[in-house]
Formats: sequence, structure tokens, C-alpha cells
Amino acid sequence: MVAPLVSDELWQEIAPLLPPEPAKPKGGRPRRSDRACLAGIVFVLRTGIGWEHLPQEMGWGSGMTCWRRLRDWQAAGVWARLHRVLLDRLGRANAIDWDRGAADSASFAAKKGGEATGPNPTDRGKPGSKRHLLVDGHGIPLALLLTAANRHDSKLLEPLIEAVPSVKQCVGRPRKRPTKLHADKGYDFDFCRRALRRRKIVPRIARRGIERSEKLGRQRWVIERTLAWFSRYRRLAIRYERRLDILTGFHLLAASLICLKFAKRWFC
Repeated sequence: MVAPLVSDELWQEIAPLLPPEPAKPKGGRPRRSDRACLAGIVFVLRTGIGWEHLPQEMGWGSGMTCWRRLRDWQAAGVWARLHRVLLDRLGRANAIDWDRGAADSASFAAKKGGEATGPNPTDRGKPGSKRHLLVDGHGIPLALLLTAANRHDSKLLEPLIEAVPSVKQCVGRPRKRPTKLHADKGYDFDFCRRALRRRKIVPRIARRGIERSEKLGRQRWVIERTLAWFSRYRRLAIRYERRLDILTGFHLLAASLICLKFAKRWFC
């Protein structure tokens, strides 16, 4: 089961990014392989199964072993670097559409609370978190932020733009800004438009009471689709992680898997 969950292509991208195995001067049991633990992490991400229920007979190790590996790799910046490596791969192939970008967010319940949770205004004030996403014209996730569910989208637009890394291109200097940015009426504020224009981004933000959602959806459907892809990873549909670093690691891994699908589509 390791191969279907962790393809050779994924392993080739992530293996050089992993920290070396810590030394064991006093010996001890052999360490579970990184690829096996990665398969266990991906299985939990896709199925939403609890760590304690991870089937050890599949050779992935215990749930706690996989959880520690996810935690340690997040602390080492592995997941963020993996996402950036895959974006560079797409950028060098000219597969990223920088002409149009889109920003939006989606709230999800936080059953156990934790950092970056707050009353969800769309769920009767129950505890929740929110994922803020910026994608290119194809729906490739370029940047991701996690906040409490009661944080307004407009307040996160500028940090979201700044979170886009410099992506290598097939020709010329690295790029990190789309030419235009589409957003819904939740971003209809002058300070949002000023923030975009300062970065030489043309704002395409719907105006409250003026523009209809149907017209806006002609360009923004790509980000709605990408947000739906994140929700298909069942561990992200509802937040069970109290620790923000674990939740962030899962989201960056999901973003990397989505980028890898685009890479396979582009290079096949």
C-alpha cells in the first residue's frame, strides 16, 4: 500500500527535503522508514481516520510515530519547501497562469478548539477555523493561510498576497504576483484595492449592490473548485487538530498533492 499512497514521483520530490535520521549512540530499534511514515500521514489526510486507529499491519508504523514525523517535518519546514519545489516545477514548465489570480476562503468546524479558532458566523457561533487561499488562473494553490473563523476575509488579503513565494519561470526572473486578482464582495473595500495596486495588481473585486455574483463566477469558479479539493481530504473537512502546526502541515501537504496532480496533467 506504500506505492499507491506515495508514488515514486512524490517520493523523488520530498526525499531530498527530509532531515537526516538522528543518531542513536546507544542503539535501539530500527527507525521506521520515512516513506512508510509518509504513506501513513497521507492515509490519515485522505481518510480522516484517527491516529490511534491507523492500521499497523499496513507497515506504516503506529499513529504516534506518523504524528511525530508530521510534527518534526513541519518544524523543519519540509512541507512548505515541498509546496515551493512543486510550484517551481510548474513555473519552469510555464504551467502557472499569472494573468489571473483569485482569492477566497472557506470555514470549517473545529471540534476540539485550539489555536486559530473562533466563533463561526456561518455556523451559529460554534468554534471554527478558516482557510484563506490564493490560486492562479488554473486553480493551482499559490498561498495558504489559516485563521480563526471570525477573521474577516478582507483583513487577510494583504498577508495572503505576501505569502506567495517567488516562483521560478522558464524564462526571466522569478514571479510572485498575478496580473489581475478576482475576489468576491467580502473584499470590497478601498484598502484592499489600494493594497493590490501598490503591488501592481489590477483588482477585480465585485462591488456590493452593483455587480451580480453570476458575472463574477465566470472567473472565480477555479478557486471554488480548489477549495472543494481541500475539503475532499477528509482530515481537513473538520478540524480535529488542536495544534496549529499539525493543521498547517496537513494543509501544506494537501496543497502539494494538488500541485503534483497539475504537474502530472501538464507533463503527461
